[in-house]
Amino acid sequence: MEFTKAQWELVAPIIKANEKPKKISGRPRIDDESVLRGILWVCRTGARWKDMPDQYPPYQTCHRRFQEWNKSGVWHEILVQLAVDLKQRGKIDLHETFIDGTFASAKKGAQALEKLSAVKAPRSWPLQTAMVFLSPFPHTRQAAMKLSLLKKQYKAALLKLNQKEL
Repeated sequence: MEFTKAQWELVAPIIKANEKPKKISGRPRIDDESVLRGILWVCRTGARWKDMPDQYPPYQTCHRRFQEWNKSGVWHEILVQLAVDLKQRGKIDLHETFIDGTFASAKKGAQALEKLSAVKAPRSWPLQTAMVFLSPFPHTRQAAMKLSLLKKQYKAALLKLNQKEL
């Protein structure tokens, strides 16, 4: 899904309110919309900053602006505003939320050459499945906590938006 002009009009006031004063000397500032499009491309694809296509501003600019916005809290406000917009248009459903993470170890040399200790030895799949259910920290409980936090943020943003419309 591509970033639209309507979405830009929603987040532009957030960025403009937190913009730094213009410098008299130096290079002209690259417009925030194209920088935001570049940042969203990196977030969407998971690619490295260096791999940004030429249609976006230089990756250094996008990364620097992303760091500034993240530090000042602007990035969080942008994401909440975009999520509220998607919810209003029916493009996002918070009842089906999946929190996922992957981990792959990267060691030098072939792992087959390394002798595995008893702790690192591969376990059978029934044992691994049982460990999920016997774990003192069930994953569903952790996911529910994070989901409730997101719902609170969306509700607060929706209330704020409704007050502005009145």
